[in-house]
Amino acid sequence: MADTGKPILVDFFQYSCAPCQVMEGIVNEIADDFDGAAHVVKINVQHAPWAVQKFKIRSTPTFLVLAAPRDAAAKPGVLQQRWRGQGTQNKAVLAELLIKAGAELPAS
Repeated sequence: MADTGKPILVDFFQYSCAPCQVMEGIVNEIADDFDGAAHVVKINVQHAPWAVQKFKIRSTPTFLVLAAPRDAAAKPGVLQQRWRGQGTQNKAVLAELLIKAGAELPAS
């Protein structure tokens, strides 16, 4: 995924988390809206302890926007964290973050 140059929205969630359940529909809509323009990845923290440790996840839901560095000299496939948020998020805010990270909304 990193090699595609498309930004990535990562949703760290768990099924027992009420705010995660609220965000599930919003994250699915973002995935549909940005189909082909960005990657949307859901990670169940109970099944990916390595990811929890690597990204220092302390609560759910936690969201990350990852994208290629703005530096032209950066190595291909290298990603940097552009944004991090916890708790429920506004769909429009998540969409704007992906656009700022380089995603283009497909024409309707």
